[in-house]
Amino acid sequence: MSTKRKTYSAEFKAKLVLEVLEGERTINEIASSYEIIPKNLINWKKQFLENMSLAFDKSAVVKEYKEEIEILQKSNDNLAKKVGNLTIEKDFLEGKLVSLVSSKERKILIDTEHNLSLNKQCQLLHVSKSSLYYQKIKIFSTPKELNLLDAINNIYSNFPFYGYRRIHKQLLKDGYNVGKKIIKKAMKYMGIEALYPKPKTTIANNEHYKYEYLLKEFRNYAGQVVIDKINQVWSTDITYIKLEKGFVYLAAIIDWHSKKILSWKLSNTMDVSLTTRVLKEALALYPKPEIFNTDQGSQYTSKAHTGILKRHKIKISMDGKGRAIDNICIERFWRSIKYEEIYLNEYKNIKDLNRAIERYMNLYNKRRLHSTIDYKTPDEVYYQTVNNLNSKGEKLLQKVS
Repeated sequence: MSTKRKTYSAEFKAKLVLEVLEGERTINEIASSYEIIPKNLINWKKQFLENMSLAFDKSAVVKEYKEEIEILQKSNDNLAKKVGNLTIEKDFLEGKLVSLVSSKERKILIDTEHNLSLNKQCQLLHVSKSSLYYQKIKIFSTPKELNLLDAINNIYSNFPFYGYRRIHKQLLKDGYNVGKKIIKKAMKYMGIEALYPKPKTTIANNEHYKYEYLLKEFRNYAGQVVIDKINQVWSTDITYIKLEKGFVYLAAIIDWHSKKILSWKLSNTMDVSLTTRVLKEALALYPKPEIFNTDQGSQYTSKAHTGILKRHKIKISMDGKGRAIDNICIERFWRSIKYEEIYLNEYKNIKDLNRAIERYMNLYNKRRLHSTIDYKTPDEVYYQTVNNLNSKGEKLLQKVS
């Protein structure tokens, strides 16, 4: 245990120094009688002798202290000025740091091994100290929660068009005691949602001319459009496909009679270049149609797209506003490719999706039977009509009359 250090008054020190100066007793004798260390007596005597003249010249002492005070005052003024400038600079940098760098990024700058305390670092970086120790609770990690995720996944696999409300009702029937909020949260965590159209792929431009719907003359008594020969009417549209990270857009052109997909393209943007590339490819590969039908989207009403059709002397037809049924042929194809290919698989990127669509297009055109064309394939109907070709595009022998 440490002992408290003794302190001595100036009067006590002066008394002992005078006794030392009298010289009647030794240093050790005086120190022993007052219970102090001999070295203290020696130091006090030395200090007394060095400052003895001050007792007769007070003005010198005052002057010396005044000069020292003035020097210290100037030094303090300079330091205060420097501190003021540094404070302004610090405030400026702190303001810029807070406005330009997010709280998460500022938190990374904190160094736990630095000599500067964590409190000070947090203060300078405008970071809450409590956030340093915050650890996000991992959701859906307990056996009970994982069991719930499995149950939701099973329901969604069977009914991909179910939203969180229907899934909640089904879980209640299956004996799960859960609320709708946790189901909604779980579906978001799993990255699943009810399948329904989202991005609007038909965005009109009011400045573009809208053409008349020319397929009304082909309607039968039931109001259905009936096209009885190939290359009489082509139809086109754009649909979206959801990937793991974002959307891509698929454009295709279909021959209304044979149901053959004449050309298609995939793009990460929905613009005029997508529709014109598909159109140019179809016109390069096949004889031109009499009528080309589209919706009123700005991609199809643009001069770039309509100009190609006009140069080839193709009649332009457009659906009525909000009437997707006017383009029912391509709409039915979208339903087929989505339910037979896209909804059944997952695609990591556009390259994987492009390969999958190419496989499906070959299957659709060459092997898939269609009830509306007497259970034939689109290629059979199309190529048997064009120049008397077979389904492979090979010239057949002319019939002998």
